[in-house]
Amino acid sequence: MILFNYNYTRIILSSFPGFGHWRRRWWCPARSGRHSSVEQIDICEIDGMVVDVSKKFFPDVAIGYDDPRVNLHIGDGVAFMKNAPEGTYDAVIVDSSDPIGPAQELFEKPFFASVARALRPGGVVCTQAESIWLHMHIIEDIVTNCRQIFKGSVNYAWTTVPTYPSGVIGFMLCSTEGPAVDFKHPVNPIDANESACKSSRPLKFYNSEIHAAAFCLPSFAKKVIDSKTT
Repeated sequence: MILFNYNYTRIILSSFPGFGHWRRRWWCPARSGRHSSVEQIDICEIDGMVVDVSKKFFPDVAIGYDDPRVNLHIGDGVAFMKNAPEGTYDAVIVDSSDPIGPAQELFEKPFFASVARALRPGGVVCTQAESIWLHMHIIEDIVTNCRQIFKGSVNYAWTTVPTYPSGVIGFMLCSTEGPAVDFKHPVNPIDANESACKSSRPLKFYNSEIHAAAFCLPSFAKKVIDSKTT
């Protein structure tokens, strides 16, 4: 979602699943022009064996690692972001597991502070933010932390994921202080880019209407999220 808001060049993806599946969503289209501005992608994956197994048994999915613009780092995403030079990245995408065990740190204020420091002014982050049906208590904490750390735009969005408990998953989309970012109205039109895309894997679900609807929250969730100001 965040990649339609600017012509980003340097991106970090902190990924726990390990499959390289992100490329199916936007890196293949990048080669046909959708995100052609992307020059460098750093992936931080916690388990190198997961990457190896994915390449061996899921080659059609784990295609992202083969791109020459990709730098794969095996290690802890929290430590990676903590050590990243200030103002390095245009965008950070965190595809984490639930906030249990080692992934807990990815939902806490020190990690968000590291992300904000590693982003340029007006840089953006998208992170997994749980289900409004099951985890409002967790979402409250995430929203509070993000609004304290990120001084640009802070938004909660959600979408359907049939295989996830409750059938939905949420995202926090935040920007650092600097050039304004309007996540709800992308500067790069989604449908126009898709129409011009010559990828063999066009989008099957995502379009401009889906993007707009992602920010429409049920009243109970909107009330809680809107109440979490700095």
